[in-house]
Amino acid sequence: MQEVLRTGDPVRASWAIATLADAGIEAVLADLNTHMLEGSGVAIPRRVLTASEDASRARWVLETNDPMKPAP
Repeated sequence: MQEVLRTGDPVRASWAIATLADAGIEAVLADLNTHMLEGSGVAIPRRVLTASEDASRARWVLETNDPMKPAP
């Protein structure tokens, strides 16, 4: 598994999982409940992981579909 996104924003993490699923790439959300151990809310970012062979394509999918990226 390789990390393709790290974010403290749970909405962005959810968007990434859904976007990758639409592209046919299986992804998992890591560190989802770790913040409860530390009691820190968003201080510990969530990580989106994919299979190593899908990682470069997953990064491309996320980059090209990023709603936070300014339009050209």
